[in-house]
Amino acid sequence: MWDEFVQSWRIIGKKSIRATNDADACYDFMKERWMVIYDGQCRFCSRWVRWIIRNDVHRRFSFKALQALESDTVQLLMEGKQYGRSSAVLQIVIRLRFPWPLLGIFFMVPRFIRDPFYNLVARNRRLWFGENDTNCVI
Repeated sequence: MWDEFVQSWRIIGKKSIRATNDADACYDFMKERWMVIYDGQCRFCSRWVRWIIRNDVHRRFSFKALQALESDTVQLLMEGKQYGRSSAVLQIVIRLRFPWPLLGIFFMVPRFIRDPFYNLVARNRRLWFGENDTNCVI
């Protein structure tokens, strides 16, 4: 009887260890994926997302389209941090295939100088590029 108890404990123990490892693996997988939140009705934003998909060789980015993004900015959720505006764009491009990481040199430009250029495009993107009929670009 003792042998049966020990054997059943080992089986339960292995299952719980496996479940823990599966949860850890899922967490590690999600920790390596980064969420890009963008305006799904903006044609420029949708093209930007398709461009990211083409250049994301490790397939780490996932995307969430919002209708009429109120803040007029792309958001990047990555490793527990949130980036917006030019910082989000630069964080994305430095994680794409070569030669795009070279644009990381613009991190040397202070954000209070980068963001006005980002804001100029963000304010006029619908005027310059139009709107999508649908949110689904992927």
